[in-house]
Amino acid sequence: MGIKSFQGKREVHKGAENAQFLVSDYMTKKLVTFKPDDSLDDVIHLLIAHKISGGPVVNDKNELIGIISETDCIKHISESKYYNMPSDSGNNVAKKMNTNIDTIDKDMNIFDAATKFINSKRRRFPVVENGKLIGQISQKDVLKAALSLQGNTWKK
Repeated sequence: MGIKSFQGKREVHKGAENAQFLVSDYMTKKLVTFKPDDSLDDVIHLLIAHKISGGPVVNDKNELIGIISETDCIKHISESKYYNMPSDSGNNVAKKMNTNIDTIDKDMNIFDAATKFINSKRRRFPVVENGKLIGQISQKDVLKAALSLQGNTWKK
């Protein structure tokens, strides 16, 4: 006699296994961006006003050229205080931004994006298409995606 399954009929969520949950569906499109010639004091004010920890730096063609973060600003403040120099000593975003930028593709699956966050230990990734900045995905966006997926495909 063969083994029978006593689990009963499995419930199938139609379309859930074929659905694509892409970065472009959850990324932020309206971003606070910075220009390379912005002063660091202006950056600090905007970071505080918008309650963000950093942002992309773009040129006049909206091409991504760097990232400026709270840490970059803190380094500037620390260095200027250490050498007893005024904080507005001509320093701008171009001098302090990080130009080693890791981006993410808008067509990447949200689960692959989550893995990329884990492996890189970054909090956000700019999304670029044809060299132009089109958005940004953060760890918080991935969490929001997980909650919306829970409502569609996971049992509560």
